[in-house]
Amino acid sequence: MIDGTFSRRALIGGAGLLVGASGFGALAARAGSDGSDGSDEHNGHNGPAHAHGSLGTVGTVDSARNGFHPHQILTDFDGGGVSSDVTGRTVREYQFVAAVQEIEVAPGVFFEAWSYNGRVPGPTIRATQGDRIRVELVNASPHPHTIHFHGFHPAAMDGVPGAGEAAPGETFTYDFVAGPFGTHLYHCHSLPLATHIQRGLYGAFIVDPPGGRPPAREMVFVLNAFDTDFDGENEVYAANTIAFAYFDDPIPIAAGELQRAHVVNITEIDPVNSFHLHANFFQLYRTGTRLEPDELTDTVTMGQAERHMIEFTYHERGRFMFHAHQSEFVQLGWMSSFEVS
Repeated sequence: MIDGTFSRRALIGGAGLLVGASGFGALAARAGSDGSDGSDEHNGHNGPAHAHGSLGTVGTVDSARNGFHPHQILTDFDGGGVSSDVTGRTVREYQFVAAVQEIEVAPGVFFEAWSYNGRVPGPTIRATQGDRIRVELVNASPHPHTIHFHGFHPAAMDGVPGAGEAAPGETFTYDFVAGPFGTHLYHCHSLPLATHIQRGLYGAFIVDPPGGRPPAREMVFVLNAFDTDFDGENEVYAANTIAFAYFDDPIPIAAGELQRAHVVNITEIDPVNSFHLHANFFQLYRTGTRLEPDELTDTVTMGQAERHMIEFTYHERGRFMFHAHQSEFVQLGWMSSFEVS
């Protein structure tokens, strides 16, 4: 059995992240609820286990137990409860419940997350520039929490301690007008900030331009990672939380169809993450705040909270990878594929 005190980097360097160690299977490891390293609870290394000589995982994650599925998160845009105010402005209303929730981030690898509405990432809020957004935060956890939105809003709606923080058992309603248009995000801004983000309190916030965009098949990738043993290093990386989710079960897309992806990096601990598309290039709209692309590329690197909208079309059929261009992240779960038909 591998000693749980080994770092993920030592394991990768010495053993290729269990590639070749087919007897380990999917190792169960539960992170401590008190934020400690939980070393007495470890059955082994807390990263995803692989089949011999391959990427992907041994076994599958129980999405029903998690309460969310990565393919659902991919295209689940939430327009909220829609009404109009006295000025005729569209109003979109939401309720977010912050709670403690154990999730499975790779087969047999568990993490005690802090979630919005029972999922990590939280709901993808979608609005049009100029819509009024009202989000009621209900804090059902033992910790203070906020929702800080990237975009325009009054100081009182900033979602930071002293301006929109809800204590345990309390509520707070954020009320602001959506803008500017673009690919944005929200996250908890309570202290310690790194802990609240790393535990899972974040999500995508998509604001469409007033005139809309050309028709496309749209999806969201929130790039995240999990320090499952609280040793200051991430053991699992993913797009939308579950390691290798779209590699083991590729995303089906149609040849010749325009694809539009909103890519948000919220990875904690590591300074950057990235997105690389195989056998193709994409139009890159930085932060999604322009109607014309900024560049044509196949790779983009992002610091935390950087986010971009990308557009691409595949004309050849087949299976095509997309993933981080940090090899370590790939080995630890951030590897995906499109199935083009």
